[in-house]
Amino acid sequence: MKDRKRNRIVDFDYGSNNLYFVTSCTKDKICWFGEIDNGRMMLNEMGETAQRQWGWLLNKYPYLKSHAFVVMPNHIHGVLEINRDLLNDRTGRDLSLQPQLKIKSLSELMGAYKTTTSKQIHLLGCNDFAWQRSFYDNIIRNTESYTKIVEYITDNPVNWDEDRFNENI
Repeated sequence: MKDRKRNRIVDFDYGSNNLYFVTSCTKDKICWFGEIDNGRMMLNEMGETAQRQWGWLLNKYPYLKSHAFVVMPNHIHGVLEINRDLLNDRTGRDLSLQPQLKIKSLSELMGAYKTTTSKQIHLLGCNDFAWQRSFYDNIIRNTESYTKIVEYITDNPVNWDEDRFNENI
């Protein structure tokens, strides 16, 4: 394992206030979530589950905000913001006097998303469903990068024929 390429930046706090671009693929890039029809993602029941669980993640952890999200046939893309200030905004009171809520790292958050999504899909009877190990992330550092990433996510279904995750090309 020591020769394995690191997925994350060493000594970076992935629970810090930041915007993160995340991508997670299904194991073997199998198209479990639906199909693209005329540039539109047509979610099946498993795709609806993947989408619903993203919403669950945001509700479960009030310091999260989603800036963009798409379920594709065999992967998901999202821009996820970790922001402690959202805790005060959602409650309308200063939480600094409250017991400190542990902010989960990006890996823990994606682990929660992938685990709960898998469990829900398995309950649908799709016991072979699995995610690819780990996930891709990029820390969004400026407005230009943010704009390009959100545009990429928004346009992903339209560009499916050229998508590197499309096993049919």
